[in-house]
Amino acid sequence: MRYLPLTEADRRQMLAAIGAPSVESLFRDVPPSARLDAPVDLPTAMGEIEVERSLSALAAKNVSAGSVPFFIGAGVYRHHVPAAVDHLIQRGEFLTSYTPYQPEVSQGTLQMLFEFQTQVALITGMEVANASLYDGASACAEAVMMANRLTRRSKAVLSGGLHPHYREATATYARFLPFRLDAPPPAPEGAEDLMARVDADTSCVVVQNPDVFGHVRDYSELGRACQAKGALLVVVVTEAVSLGAVKSPGEMGADIVAAEGQSLGNALNFGGPHVGLFATREKYVRQMPGRLAGQTVDAEGRRGWVLTLSTREQHIRREKATSNICTNSGLCALAFTIHLALLGEAGFTRLAALNHAKAVQLAERLGRVPGVRILNASFFNEMTLRLPKPAAAIVDKLAKKRILAGVPVSRFYPDDPALADLLIVAATETNTDDDIEAFASTLEGVLR
Repeated sequence: MRYLPLTEADRRQMLAAIGAPSVESLFRDVPPSARLDAPVDLPTAMGEIEVERSLSALAAKNVSAGSVPFFIGAGVYRHHVPAAVDHLIQRGEFLTSYTPYQPEVSQGTLQMLFEFQTQVALITGMEVANASLYDGASACAEAVMMANRLTRRSKAVLSGGLHPHYREATATYARFLPFRLDAPPPAPEGAEDLMARVDADTSCVVVQNPDVFGHVRDYSELGRACQAKGALLVVVVTEAVSLGAVKSPGEMGADIVAAEGQSLGNALNFGGPHVGLFATREKYVRQMPGRLAGQTVDAEGRRGWVLTLSTREQHIRREKATSNICTNSGLCALAFTIHLALLGEAGFTRLAALNHAKAVQLAERLGRVPGVRILNASFFNEMTLRLPKPAAAIVDKLAKKRILAGVPVSRFYPDDPALADLLIVAATETNTDDDIEAFASTLEGVLR
């Protein structure tokens, strides 16, 4: 969008058209005490080329993920996005389409959402998936609220391995709704006894796999234990590519899956927009938030698509509504769908295997750096390191040497000194052998 300021003549013409004597007169209903007495602290007007130069100079202060060895993960991951994805999502009928309220003129959008739901159900091992939510964190909070509705209970147990942002988002919901959270402290090195926290008031246990520290676990036994006590198992996934390699949440007996789909089709984008994945058992479908696109046939027997379920208060009786989240992340969901369709089942599993192989290579090389200990007995493409010095300072030193080394755990838990020396690192198919060697050798240098 071009920078096109108004001229004085433009302003005079507009004021004359509405019968206002000046721009200031438009603000006469705002009391003087609420107005600024001086211009805001922003640069004065500039020409288009000057604006481009100024913004380019600001952008140049950033270090882009593709320009240096990059090992940052912790919930958002750098993967290769095929050029075909961006090309296809920019088609006008997709890029500018609005929410599909009228199925007869929204068949393309509805079919895409139907295909997206099918893909999500397949990779999570669940029976039904919705047409996406905002992001993984809001999907996690929605999963807890859905469990509360299904069990008619009001306490959720959140694993210490759940991403802190997901915990915080869920806690924000809990502040304004009648449910409470039991959130044990982070456990970067060991397993948790979550079942000891389950009581007659527990609606669900929320775990993440792989967890925020990179540990991969089989929660099948936990799922059976939850079922025996009438609670639901919610499995969160922040790295969708892992579903091409690890046991699916559905195979573990999960009742609800809340995930982040950014890894497929969606670049880092400085933290957004993202796409929330949400899947469950068919018997729970009427308590599922968001919307569900379904397949049908018309009067002539031709295949078509409709919104089968949309449990928002403007669509159904307010007391029966589940969630106000209904404007799904349509374009991001489309990018996810195209990328996964391009990969196919064989390509998806191969991509997952390549990610794990890169992580193994990284672990082996970092394990030879004096003073560095890897905490993980198992991992997919992410792991936690214990360093001999505070991790945040090491990350800053590596950044000055143009290595983006990972996320210090202290960024999530700044008040816990026991976590200050922990660093979460991730490797994907985008990391080269040279990247890994540069990281390890530079880390060894800054630790001396």
